[in-house]
Amino acid sequence: MTLPMSDPTAWATAMNNLGMAPLGIAGQPILPDFDPALGMMTGIPPITPMMPGLGIVPPPIPPDMPVVKEIIHCKSCTLFPPNPNLPPPATRERPPGCKTVFVGGLPENGTEQIIVEVFEQCGEIIAIRKSKKNFCHIRFAEEYMVDKALYLSGYRIRLGSSTDKKDTGRLHVDFAQARDDLYEWECKQRMLAREERHRRRMEEERLRPPSPPPVVHYSDHECSIVAEKLKDDSKFSEAVQTLLTWIERGEVNRRSANNFYSMIQSANSHVRRLVNEKAAHEKDMEEAKEKFKQALSGILIQFEQIVAVYHSASKQKAWDHFTKAQRKNISVWCKQAEEIRNIHNDELMGIRREEEMEMSDDEIEETTETKETEESALVSQAEALKEENDSLRWQLDAYRNEVELLKQEQGKAPREDDPNKEQQLKLLQQALQGMQQHLLKVQEEYKRKEAELEKVKDDKLQVEKMLENLKEKESCATRLCTSSQDSDYPLEKTLNSSPIKSEREALLVGIISTFLHVHPFGASIEYICSYLHRLDNKICTSDVECLMGRLQHTFRQEMTGVGASLEKRWKFCGFEGLKLT
Repeated sequence: MTLPMSDPTAWATAMNNLGMAPLGIAGQPILPDFDPALGMMTGIPPITPMMPGLGIVPPPIPPDMPVVKEIIHCKSCTLFPPNPNLPPPATRERPPGCKTVFVGGLPENGTEQIIVEVFEQCGEIIAIRKSKKNFCHIRFAEEYMVDKALYLSGYRIRLGSSTDKKDTGRLHVDFAQARDDLYEWECKQRMLAREERHRRRMEEERLRPPSPPPVVHYSDHECSIVAEKLKDDSKFSEAVQTLLTWIERGEVNRRSANNFYSMIQSANSHVRRLVNEKAAHEKDMEEAKEKFKQALSGILIQFEQIVAVYHSASKQKAWDHFTKAQRKNISVWCKQAEEIRNIHNDELMGIRREEEMEMSDDEIEETTETKETEESALVSQAEALKEENDSLRWQLDAYRNEVELLKQEQGKAPREDDPNKEQQLKLLQQALQGMQQHLLKVQEEYKRKEAELEKVKDDKLQVEKMLENLKEKESCATRLCTSSQDSDYPLEKTLNSSPIKSEREALLVGIISTFLHVHPFGASIEYICSYLHRLDNKICTSDVECLMGRLQHTFRQEMTGVGASLEKRWKFCGFEGLKLT
């Protein structure tokens, strides 16, 4: 194969021999920008796909630059490029893994040797299937060689220098579907999928946390090792996990019961240590809270000093000496410092308010704490009774099994051992009756404890409701007091015109209203004062009764009972009195 021909006269003559109009047929000169010294057209770089080292597919060309194909000379034929003004040849959709092309428009006298001579420039040819109808299928070794072969689509081929119709043709190169290409592509995809799965599996195995070590089987030697680990604080967690696994596996039997009991006892000895650690952590938390409160108060003091500096600078004595820009900056700084100070002040007041509420609620929560302790004690007693009940049932089943075994042995054994067997049977029956009686007693005790527990839970719920209502009333009373302090009129005038003379009496009214609201059937003055004495020991019964007597629309006194059970009770009637006032 020779280099592409760059002589314009020879190119025009060849196009005339093929019956094609040369370029410049509309009166334009053929290749007007041709430079004979350089052997190329100025302004348009020549595309010489058959030059050594380039191959048929040209290097990437910018989209705004026109593509110019040149004449390709082979040993037995010549390829003439198509008219660049014609649209590119149409191709079908590319099959996956396509390595085979369809070549049509071959000359009738074209041989397989000529086809190899033309298309071996595109790459290694594996197989050629030629038909008698001027077309063939060519299979290349790689997929990118198909793109090089498509570059020749549209070229006109001429065998030698003959102008006979049988020696000329127009090549049409297109993608072809082949089962071999599809099979190789599917194999390649499966291989890539296997590699991806393997890579993903390796990644998952790398990221998967390591499996815990297997728990050894129970033996006397391993039991002694675990017992020693249970006594060590650093190895306690590992030893407890081993002990739990052994118990769940069912390693406990009559022979090993004592060993397991000693290990469980060793585990129980760590309860006190854990409680002490919890108390130490709570102490550290309280100390941290105290440090935080002190630091916050120090920051607040510094903010107060900074705000005081801004306020003193804003006075007329110093304010007149600042410029307008300086005054603006000082005002902005003062406003920012006041906002930050107010935020810190609110946070500190919230902490103090929580502490005061905790201190004031200590006496009220004493009853709830006693209830909780009683409830926890009852729960522990109920659980102990339940465990005892289960153990007694298991012992009862064991005795029954032994009785049945003795009966079976008695039927099979000779008559000489009958007195001993009968005596053993009587003893077992007596033990069985005693166990049944004890089991019944335990069940009765368990039911009684459950009833007491339910009663304690009901009392606890009632006390919690009372505390919630009391807190709501206290918050309402405090809001009422603060709103009355912020009003334009003094507090003394408003209190003189109302039956409530002080803030303390307003708080008492709220607390008594909450208490009587929980007791819809009323309560005696002694019962009310006993409740108030838990909050304040200085409260007098006569003052409370006088206060309730002044508030006729809020509290009402009624007589209940008959004869010796006659009793005066106070009731809350604020919802009815609201409509009357």
